[in-house]
Amino acid sequence: MKRKFLGLLAFCVALSSAAQFTNNRPSEQQSNELNQNLQKLVMASVLINGRYVDNVDSKKMVEDAINGILSKLDPHSAYTNATETKKFTEPLAGSFEGIGVQFNMLDDTLLVIQPVPKGPSEKVGIMAGDRIVSVADTTIAGVKMSREEIMRRLRGPKGTIAHLGVVRQGIKETLYFDVKRDKIPVNSVDAAYMVTPKIGLIRFNNFAQTTHQEVVDAIKKLREKGMESLIIDLQQNGGGFLQAAADIASEFLPKGDMIVYTRGRSVPSQEFRSTGNGIFTTGKVVCLVDEYSASAAEILSGAIQDQDRGIVVGRRTFGKGLVQQPIDLPDGSMIRLTTARYYTPSGRCIQKPYEKGDRLNYAKDVINRYNNGELTNADSIHFPDSLRYQTLREKRTVYGGGGIMPDYFVPLDTTKYSKCYRELSAKGLIVNASLKYMDKNRKKLAKQFTDFEQFKATFQVPQDVIDGIFAEGEKQKIVPKDDEDKAKAIENACLILKGMVARDLWDMSEYFAIIYEDDEVVKKAVELLQK
Repeated sequence: MKRKFLGLLAFCVALSSAAQFTNNRPSEQQSNELNQNLQKLVMASVLINGRYVDNVDSKKMVEDAINGILSKLDPHSAYTNATETKKFTEPLAGSFEGIGVQFNMLDDTLLVIQPVPKGPSEKVGIMAGDRIVSVADTTIAGVKMSREEIMRRLRGPKGTIAHLGVVRQGIKETLYFDVKRDKIPVNSVDAAYMVTPKIGLIRFNNFAQTTHQEVVDAIKKLREKGMESLIIDLQQNGGGFLQAAADIASEFLPKGDMIVYTRGRSVPSQEFRSTGNGIFTTGKVVCLVDEYSASAAEILSGAIQDQDRGIVVGRRTFGKGLVQQPIDLPDGSMIRLTTARYYTPSGRCIQKPYEKGDRLNYAKDVINRYNNGELTNADSIHFPDSLRYQTLREKRTVYGGGGIMPDYFVPLDTTKYSKCYRELSAKGLIVNASLKYMDKNRKKLAKQFTDFEQFKATFQVPQDVIDGIFAEGEKQKIVPKDDEDKAKAIENACLILKGMVARDLWDMSEYFAIIYEDDEVVKKAVELLQK
């Protein structure tokens, strides 16, 4: 009797919980079918828990059931447990709680690249180049502890103390610091710099709660440096919050302009329009996109294109145009359920085609594009007339069918990186070489290069650093196939190494200012803006 009561109670809870997320009132027949299906699901769970031959993990069983149901729907409806949910939402929240250092692992030791400016570690005196060897009397150096485990030990609730043991070059004894953990900002803007005296570039990696303000601040700083035209770099930007995309688009569009609208079966349709308070509504704009630009990145680039506010350069975007409603569950887990589709101002559905339940082929879409030649040859891309749309002001032809098709196609350069370079990079040999070089020469370089433009014009990667990379590569049986392959690998490595040194001396803006000198998409954008 007790078991029967618990089953009935679980059924009622499930029914009431699901009902609160449904706007459409079902008919009596639909309501009866829903009740029967929910009762069947609860009874199956109760029977398995009570009568199955072996003990079962009821929590895992429920999670498997949820995942099983969602797997038969679209590719973006998903369930995450409490731990996964925290990892997923943290980058979009714009902050986390920890000690505030950028770091990398060198020879199983945590090497501080930079302390976060004005963060808790910088306040107590931790410096770039320091090695953190222990946390709370537990050794973390030289013990092959995973990066995730190290991060877990360094992070913690705001106000708690991290007792750190630090080894610093030039000092024999271990230094000890008590770092009071605090909120650490997670920045979306990777780079904001002047490409030419009149053209600025802003690159951001997602659309988080703080991204809009970060972009506004970056535009203001670039304007002070003389920016008249702007490149918005959305390459490999996987998206984020819809509202962030709408807020950023408003900075470029006149009041009332449509940015995006949504349509769904059982949720109210929504329209997002420009507020008219934009700070960059007249200068030229180019959006850079590629096959990994998705979701909010497609909303922003689609609005700029459809409203004839600017042009889009690169390759067709990912095509994620499904709206997920996050539904928090009592144990901290979350269901992100697709409830609507995104449409650009001209009426294009951003979502690319998919078969329900076939997530494998959907995941292979970018590979299929490459095999079909779409990423390397514009002539490989064909659209039927039914997918033709027009921009709203200049009546230019744009295409639907999933993703945002750029106005100017720039092919993927499959010859840019040599085979030898890709293998050296994959083994981490180039990153390690950069870390070791900076570890030995940080003070000398900081004294020698006080101005980035001076660095950009004169710095050259030392030959012994390059020789060391290839010597280590030989130990791991990575050798160039011929002189041309080696020459290309050296060219690739020198550019990346120079960028990494610039990053360590200044920040990510300087890193991209170096490596984008050789980027064909950026070059095309600059060419178009200068016409």
